Amino acid sequence: MADQTPPVPALALFALDGKNVLITGATRGIGRASAIALAQAGATLCIVSRSPEPAVLNDLPGSGHTHVVCDLGQLEAVKSLFDAALAKMGGQIHVLVNCAGIQRRAPSVDFAEQDWDDVINTNLKTVWLLCQAAGRHMVPLRRGHIINFASLLTFQGGLTVPAYASAKGAVGQLTKALSNEWSQHNVHVNAIAPGYIVTDMNERLLADPARLRQISERIPAGRWGTPEDIAGPVVFLSSAASQYVNGEILVVDGGWMGR
Repeated sequence: MADQTPPVPALALFALDGKNVLITGATRGIGRASAIALAQAGATLCIVSRSPEPAVLNDLPGSGHTHVVCDLGQLEAVKSLFDAALAKMGGQIHVLVNCAGIQRRAPSVDFAEQDWDDVINTNLKTVWLLCQAAGRHMVPLRRGHIINFASLLTFQGGLTVPAYASAKGAVGQLTKALSNEWSQHNVHVNAIAPGYIVTDMNERLLADPARLRQISERIPAGRWGTPEDIAGPVVFLSSAASQYVNGEILVVDGGWMGR
């Protein structure tokens, strides 16, 4: 049975003091904004990066933050990532944030098999491996939060992104499947589905005047999102404020899906 929401003042529900967070994709964009917000809420972070000295560590408030070096496209390296992070964080990880992802664009009839494999491995299999490792750690301890990053393409097919749409659709189902098993053990598995956000992953769309106009006109909020628009939801799903939120795909899209 899952724990009840603690009877504390509302703002205290969002505090992450004493919580250790493992986060991927934190060196830029949405992941970077999320990492900063988690540290501002009191968490201690372990950043996953390809670089031996990720610059984002210098932007995090608080102390004790660390990092592990890993190429998330190399599955054998990913299999030992969680244990490496545990060792760096004193044997305790309370929150896993799977934010890293890659994109490949091409007409489906021309889509390269290697591009398919790269996207599926990084955006889906790596997420699965880290979720599984986190579950093995968190379920026996009866506590934990896992946040996966889905997409609007968890629900829609998109254009010229068959691998990305397939991976993100599967991330949504994986989130629900793990939540069905682990919610009773007080491990909360949820996902965030960002809308159109101004990041380097979307630079080709932003540089295409026709697509930019088409997309922008359909967003009820009247603007594209920024990475900071995702930071609050990440803190929410990492905290006791979301104690009764399980298997949810939280859409943060300026109203796109409601259109």
